[in-house]
Amino acid sequence: MAGNTSTPGATVVSRALALLSAFDTAHRHLTLSDMARRADLPTPTAYRLAGELVRGGMLVRRPSGEYVIGRRLWDLGLLAPLQSGLREIASPFLNDLHAATLATVHLAVRDRTQALYVDRLSGRASVPVVSTAGSRLPLHATGVGKVLLAHAPERMQEQVLGDLSRMTPYTITQRSLLCGQLARVRRDGYAITEEEMTLGACSVAVPVHRSAAGGEVVAAIGVVVPTLKRHRPRLVAALQVAAQGIGRSLEELR
Repeated sequence: MAGNTSTPGATVVSRALALLSAFDTAHRHLTLSDMARRADLPTPTAYRLAGELVRGGMLVRRPSGEYVIGRRLWDLGLLAPLQSGLREIASPFLNDLHAATLATVHLAVRDRTQALYVDRLSGRASVPVVSTAGSRLPLHATGVGKVLLAHAPERMQEQVLGDLSRMTPYTITQRSLLCGQLARVRRDGYAITEEEMTLGACSVAVPVHRSAAGGEVVAAIGVVVPTLKRHRPRLVAALQVAAQGIGRSLEELR
């Protein structure tokens, strides 16, 4: 639920936000009744607000009657300083990485307890990938997510470690095992997954620091490949070169 927005005193803005917040990675298509229920709004109120959001381009109503997030909302989200500036700075390095590896390349930031995918370049290999630019995936089951989780505040780590959902038979759901992996991420400077988010897909990722000399981790970049058995060192090296370039460019803007 998005909150107790049906109580007296809730503003129109708060109700509209609750309606938009009804959508998440597990609920990309919602009927009006589902939106109203998840937003804790009366159905007539949800219907009126949904109509206004559709006219404003924030929602799209499909012929089936279901609602989805509109392009206008995504366009506005890209204007956020972190996403827009980081995406623009990282773009040439991601393209170089894509050309060098021919793999699917990801740029992600932490959005509370999820990995928000700011950019994605599709690889040539036939590897199942569930991410899209703008999507959110679990921190504990993705390469970029593990990097971001390893460098997250302790309070946030505890929140994620308390709810380790299983995505595939290989997802790490044991707290002690994941904690050991996070310690190795901080020690070795990279994270891996092996079919933990999607069967047939492995990933390796590294942190992006705010400067070339290190400091705060502001993002993670990663690649998705069919296997890591032979090419892990080469992929890690390519990722680290790209990450250092992004960090250097971020430092120059300060």
